[in-house]
Amino acid sequence: MIIAIDGPAASGKGTIARRLARELGFAYLDTGALYRAVALRLLRSSAAPDGANAAHAAAAVRPAADLADPALRDEAVAGLASRLGAMAEVRAALLAFQRDFASRPPAGAAGAVLDGRDIGTVVCPDADIKLFVTASLEERVRRRVSELAAEGRPAEAATIRADLEARDARDRARSVAPLRQADDAYLLDTTNLDIDSAFAAAKALVSRHRT
Repeated sequence: MIIAIDGPAASGKGTIARRLARELGFAYLDTGALYRAVALRLLRSSAAPDGANAAHAAAAVRPAADLADPALRDEAVAGLASRLGAMAEVRAALLAFQRDFASRPPAGAAGAVLDGRDIGTVVCPDADIKLFVTASLEERVRRRVSELAAEGRPAEAATIRADLEARDARDRARSVAPLRQADDAYLLDTTNLDIDSAFAAAKALVSRHRT
């Protein structure tokens, strides 16, 4: 079984996806982390983030090692990853890995949960269950500021808001695999939900579909 979860940054989709995978005993893949791993490779090598260099970095990503690097959470890495996501060369280089993960989950798992921007529309258009998780911009800013503060990295709300607005615009307007809700995806608005309530709502949708 494949569960595809899409949505904008700080909507809660990653936490929901991880908890669903743990609850169901499925494998989990944060596809956004793949793009952050590419961005981190480019930043550390000082290579220009053009199509050729980015595609080469994407092909060299080793998920088992690269996705565990704590530097993936840096704002500079996330910002570059958003720009790389608009490059067809990068998306093509990572697509096969994502589809292979979904169709052949590691460790013999009975299914896979993938979250990102284009899972239900491009990566796994035939996924068994699709969710589109969203929240208001104001709530997403609040969550990101709180998250960074908890990590000891205070940030100005205005700066975070500008960054999220820019990322939303790039993700929705790019010509390759733009962020959008798949026609057959369930919509889950988490604006007024805490994480436990959001997870319960997502679990209910999955359970309803499976029965």
